Amino acid sequence: MAFVDQLPPVTIDDVRAARALLDGIVRPTPLEYSRGLSERVGATVQLKCENLQRAGSFKIRGAYTRMARLSEEEKRAGVVAASAGNHAQGVALAASMLGIRAKVYMPLGAAMPKLLATQGYGADVEQLGTTIDECLVAAQEFADETGAVLIHPFDHPDIVAGQGSCGLEILEQCPDVKTVVVSVGGGGLLAGISTVVRALRPDVRIVGVQAAGAAAYPASLAAGHPVALSTMVTMADGIAVGRPGDVPFAVIQQYVDSVETVSEDSLARALLFLLERAKLVVEPAGAAAAAWLLDRSAAGEVEGPVVAVLSGGNIDPLLLLRIIRHGMAAGGRYLELKFRVPDRPGSLAALLADCARLDANVVDVAHSRTVRALTVQEVEIGVTLETKGREHADAVTAALREKGYRLNVD
Repeated sequence: MAFVDQLPPVTIDDVRAARALLDGIVRPTPLEYSRGLSERVGATVQLKCENLQRAGSFKIRGAYTRMARLSEEEKRAGVVAASAGNHAQGVALAASMLGIRAKVYMPLGAAMPKLLATQGYGADVEQLGTTIDECLVAAQEFADETGAVLIHPFDHPDIVAGQGSCGLEILEQCPDVKTVVVSVGGGGLLAGISTVVRALRPDVRIVGVQAAGAAAYPASLAAGHPVALSTMVTMADGIAVGRPGDVPFAVIQQYVDSVETVSEDSLARALLFLLERAKLVVEPAGAAAAAWLLDRSAAGEVEGPVVAVLSGGNIDPLLLLRIIRHGMAAGGRYLELKFRVPDRPGSLAALLADCARLDANVVDVAHSRTVRALTVQEVEIGVTLETKGREHADAVTAALREKGYRLNVD
């Protein structure tokens, strides 16, 4: 497929038709004002809460649109999909509503709540590989062998049109929007929303956001065609896609102002911020737009009103626990220190008392006498402290050094 000077594969009329098809199927999700983000960015920020959509993400929009338009013969043949979880749930839910058999390939290590929810909607789930791309290969092979219809997670005009219904809601809920920020994996959601925004509000800035460890779009846009990544490392499994889809790429190349990246630390901080300040549970992929905004705090480069799309909320509680700890550490709320102190009674008690006087709560303590750099008369004490933020953490570190402690900061 050529990507230059071509008509876009999806139009505003396609999106409007999909929206009519989805009437009574999807839930028009709320747009919630975020005072915390607005204060950080210096502009009004609204959160489009697709994490509150049926099946926990925007994916039902595209999956149902695609599957409802299958012929009766195709429906009888069944469908197959590949997904880390959100598309899997969207396909499984749509299949149960339409009376279609569904098989879904999911990566090994897929979040257990996503896997169980997909099975709960009635889909036959098989796990293999470690990426969506590997699962897509297996799904295509299954489709070729059985005649089942492959419901691609992002690379089909009906999928893009269905996701675009979210864009229609955004413009209705925030008609004066100036900036729209959307997380990007394969590109279906961003392509759908940008189709709507460019047709109805061409002045609006559209920004796509990828995890830095799985960012196929920046290189692809620079090359002028989809380029596959050789490796991906990110906790944001919902947007860990190694190659942009041809259909969404053609739209994004024409309509989106930029696709930018955020770090794992930024994703963790954003997830924690949304949990604490907005009382919203999102998965790492769903926090990408908020992470991009937090990275631009006080930079004055984002014109409001801003709509940030929270694309999904399906997160494994165990991962959530790890991310909360990581996010707190990234935000300066956890401080890990190692001290070399005399190996005599009272050294540990004195250290802990000094930490308490600095209003730093002790979370964990580790004792070691086998570190090679220690003398016979020394012991290393590792302490994890809970602090009130980066400024407090810096103040605690400085105060302990002033008291004569020899320490290393992790």
